[in-house]
Amino acid sequence: MSRRTRIFIGILLIYTAGIAFLLYRVVSDIDPRYRESAEESLVETSQLIASLVEQDVIAGAITTARLEPLFRTVYAREFSAQIYNLHKSRVELRVYVTDRSGRVVFDSLGRHLGADYSQWSDVNRTLAGLYGARTSRDVDGDPRTSVMYVGAPIRWNNEIVGMVSVGKPVQSFGQFVEDARARTLWVGVGSGLALLLLAVIVSVWLVRPFGLISDYWTWVRAQRTLSVSRMARRAVDALRTGFSEMRDALTGRNYVADYVQTFTHEVKSPLSAIRGAAELLQEPSMPHAERERFLKNIERETQRIQEIVDRMMELTALETRRGLDRTEPVPLASLIEDIAISAQPAAAQRNISVKVNIRNEASTEGDPFLLRRAISNLLDNAIDFSPPESEVLLTLETTTKLARVTVRDRGPGIPDYAQEKVFQKFYSLARPHSQKKSTGLGLAFVKEIAALHRGRIELGNAARGGAVATLTLPLLPASHH
Repeated sequence: MSRRTRIFIGILLIYTAGIAFLLYRVVSDIDPRYRESAEESLVETSQLIASLVEQDVIAGAITTARLEPLFRTVYAREFSAQIYNLHKSRVELRVYVTDRSGRVVFDSLGRHLGADYSQWSDVNRTLAGLYGARTSRDVDGDPRTSVMYVGAPIRWNNEIVGMVSVGKPVQSFGQFVEDARARTLWVGVGSGLALLLLAVIVSVWLVRPFGLISDYWTWVRAQRTLSVSRMARRAVDALRTGFSEMRDALTGRNYVADYVQTFTHEVKSPLSAIRGAAELLQEPSMPHAERERFLKNIERETQRIQEIVDRMMELTALETRRGLDRTEPVPLASLIEDIAISAQPAAAQRNISVKVNIRNEASTEGDPFLLRRAISNLLDNAIDFSPPESEVLLTLETTTKLARVTVRDRGPGIPDYAQEKVFQKFYSLARPHSQKKSTGLGLAFVKEIAALHRGRIELGNAARGGAVATLTLPLLPASHH
């Protein structure tokens, strides 16, 4: 995975984490806000009932005879109230009254008459002249049975002689909480996706207006026969290109700075060699043989710089392409055989044989020139790393939807430390026969060609020694061969 891809994924993760944290805070804050609203209503209701009970206090004694028929009637009432998405058909409010010692003298549900409630915070705090409230569960371990209680004092001659506690099951407004949570999550997720879509639109369409559609339309008009499957694949490629451009825009990818840095690093060594040789050539007493050696050294290092520049320009041009301008069916078998024949002279210089194994005929859709460059590069690498008197095997095989071109040599293989670096720009291993390195751009070039053809390239060690490169490409249906 490249550095820019890691940066882009990092930005997406930070963005996702920020949206998730914001949603978490908002959603987790919904329940407390509803409880606050419900508690505020309970405060008023408890004060109202406490005032009602105070009218019947006689010499400091609490009388609740008025409350019993009142709640019996209230609980028996039939009504139907549609409150947004909540349908309510019964009163769930509950009330109990205690004397100054905390003993229950009235319970609207008739469950705890005579019980000692002095240990409950809503009771003991209210009797002490403070604000008292609590939330308790009717069934231990079941949060759905939680009930909120708020107390109000009952006074006689400015003395607290008892208290009223009004309770409301949390489940009665829990439906509002769940509905609000669901709506908030949908709005949050929808907003996050909308912002991401906006980033795609801004990055792709505003940076390069109608570029992808124009390229796609040009490609469609260039086709002799229209195929729905090929048009769909091309559309997917266009979307993938747009996503890549969005990623590059978000991560601030800078090709110029990237290549200046890498180019400077790579040409430093040959430039130093050229400068050293030039300084030595200024010596008038240098023997002719030495002078010839240094001149050849200058020529060799100059050629190396020229090769780096040429390959880098090719790679830069390839990376900046949005897609393949023109494609055609490419018969891979004949292409591989032609490449093998072209490589025979270079291989024969070191007594290396190049063999071809065509297991299945196969074609892919793409640019034959670029595919030839990619496979030739893999074959040249295999020849460079092969020992004398050995062979390099080119194989073509297919699966249901893919064509695989493998190039295997009998060389030393890829060291463990180089496994993750072989596709990096300017990374190269010394050739066994010459101990010299290449430009380190060949495999990066192959990787870009594979990506343009919706394929991939893999390089590893073979089971019985040597290295094996596998170029995987989409298989063209038999009707298009």
